[in-house]
Amino acid sequence: MISFWENKHFLTYDYLIIGSGITGLSAACSIKELEPNASVAVLERGLLPTGATTKNAGFACIGSFTEKWHDLELMGEDAFLQLIEDRWKGLAKLRSRLGDPQIDYINNGGYELLFANQHISQAQLQHMNGLLKKIFNQDVFKTDASLIQAFGFNKQMVSNVVVNPLDAQINTGKMMRALYRLATSLNTYVATGAEVVSIEESGSGVNIFVKNPLSFEPILFKANKVAVCTNAFTGKFFPNLEITPGRGQVIVTQPVDDLKVKGVFSFDEGYYYFRNIDNRILFGGGRNLDFEGETTTEFGPNQKILDTLSFYLQEMILPGKEMKIDQQWSGIMAFGKNKLPLVQKVSDHVAVGARLNGMGIALGSKIGEEIATLLVNG
Repeated sequence: MISFWENKHFLTYDYLIIGSGITGLSAACSIKELEPNASVAVLERGLLPTGATTKNAGFACIGSFTEKWHDLELMGEDAFLQLIEDRWKGLAKLRSRLGDPQIDYINNGGYELLFANQHISQAQLQHMNGLLKKIFNQDVFKTDASLIQAFGFNKQMVSNVVVNPLDAQINTGKMMRALYRLATSLNTYVATGAEVVSIEESGSGVNIFVKNPLSFEPILFKANKVAVCTNAFTGKFFPNLEITPGRGQVIVTQPVDDLKVKGVFSFDEGYYYFRNIDNRILFGGGRNLDFEGETTTEFGPNQKILDTLSFYLQEMILPGKEMKIDQQWSGIMAFGKNKLPLVQKVSDHVAVGARLNGMGIALGSKIGEEIATLLVNG
């Protein structure tokens, strides 16, 4: 049974956010910045953020050249440039809100490895740089084959390297701890282990039913307005929205002696990505090896992909070096037919922010801000 005190002080809010990843906590902070006296709570089904925020690689990036070229062909110039600008503004918001030291923001640059069967022409580079100069006022991409040896890659497998000086890396764990501290300092209540069972509109607001581990009866939360920031898991509440889950496999090595790799790296149109962290290599991706198997909201390993990651790690990234895998995990992302995130009101009282297409670090703060604006001003 719910007590008088619980009902009065824990269960009713002006704004309620479902999901405590980067988007959800950013939305909570943005709401408090827009409306400081509002009561705000965040409900998280796990003890930790459940989807991808604390399971990603910590790339503060706009993406690789070949991925961007594909996006340009898919989306058209206007939508493509809007997405790149949103990613850049999202990163700027994250950095200004938390501060670079609090998230270990390090600008070692971004690098894409090309294979012998891949070729990027000077005309392609000039065209892409010409488009992006509208946003960054500088050339973004160039090639530098000398970096193959400088980073210690296998010269028989890597034919060239595309350089992007804007890309950086962060410590995802520190970022989320800092974002949590900020949200709570703004008097936001964050409840973990709070799995939402259903969302029901009422006459003047929204009823949120949360699973109660101590009873068969769910706990009823009430709010004037609700933001659903559960990314790939949003389909549970709104199955008609166009959201496709995508699982990502990640491994990290034990410390590697004399590690030359510094920066954020990718290959195969961004489907594979790796970076340095604490003298280790963190390496993830390979979803394109098994799209069907990785289109899931279930956490777990995919041995075919893990074997491929291990192969590239030993043969291409750290050839001739002694290396051991220390940890392995998976995260769940959300994708759409194009790369634009989904930010919209689904009713007068409920808004959704989801489908960040594997770019949650770059987009989460911006999407959270947009959701807050929708709810506060809508």
